[in-house]
Amino acid sequence: MEKDLQIVGFRVGHETYGVPITAVHEIVRVPEITAVPDAPDYLEGVINLRGKIVSIIDLRKRFGEASAQPSNRNRILVAEVSGKLLGLVVDSASEVLRIARSEIEAPPALVQEGRLNCVTGVGKLQGRLVILIDLARLLPSSELPARAGAEGRSSLPLSETSSALAALRAQAGQK
Repeated sequence: MEKDLQIVGFRVGHETYGVPITAVHEIVRVPEITAVPDAPDYLEGVINLRGKIVSIIDLRKRFGEASAQPSNRNRILVAEVSGKLLGLVVDSASEVLRIARSEIEAPPALVQEGRLNCVTGVGKLQGRLVILIDLARLLPSSELPARAGAEGRSSLPLSETSSALAALRAQAGQK
């Protein structure tokens, strides 16, 4: 019997995303973030998490979503990416999802041809879509240690996320 994929589900805007549970160290409330000069706009800064300095990326900005007022539901997913801790600011994170591997499809060609090189698949779970992402692809390769197979991937911003996700929903028959 094939095991289900366990992912940590989180929301950015109106979309549900997921990353493998094995990549997530913890989920914390958003503390004060120290800005880093001359950083990309999506890099909010750094935090001190129990003595470790963690870079913080705002996924709304990285995905080209409109800014939203901070709320008490915002969380930081602390994950390991290429051997380093990285924090991702998300609108909410609260669930571990189990998706049957048979319910996961490769991203449509539209997504693969665009700048969304972090989308690894689309999971179907109880009538909704969960966009599966590869955390290592969120940052341009110049900002991460060298990784096998990274050549040729775009390092451009993910500003086309909303339109590509709308196309995914249309393809799946959702609105």
